[in-house]
Amino acid sequence: MIVRIMGEGQFEVDDTHLDELNRLDDALGEAIDGGDDDAFRAALKALLDEVRRAGTAVADDVLVDSDLVLPYDEAHIDEVRELLTDEGLVPSEPPAK
Repeated sequence: MIVRIMGEGQFEVDDTHLDELNRLDDALGEAIDGGDDDAFRAALKALLDEVRRAGTAVADDVLVDSDLVLPYDEAHIDEVRELLTDEGLVPSEPPAK
């Protein structure tokens, strides 16, 4: 799947990492629900770091649609709250190919 981090670029992440991304997404959702800015910052950093670690950067000159869009590092908790769906930021199932 192709994951875009706003303001940074795209990463190709194998679907085998979806469970870990969902675990980190759940922690982010809990921090947002609790209104805990410190926990939110840590959870957002962990999610973005995992995408960077598990993914391979897509070259800037390659045009591909993103399956998932994540906020930038310094996003405000309210900005991220607006992006949440019932599943959080990360879908529970891999995107259809």
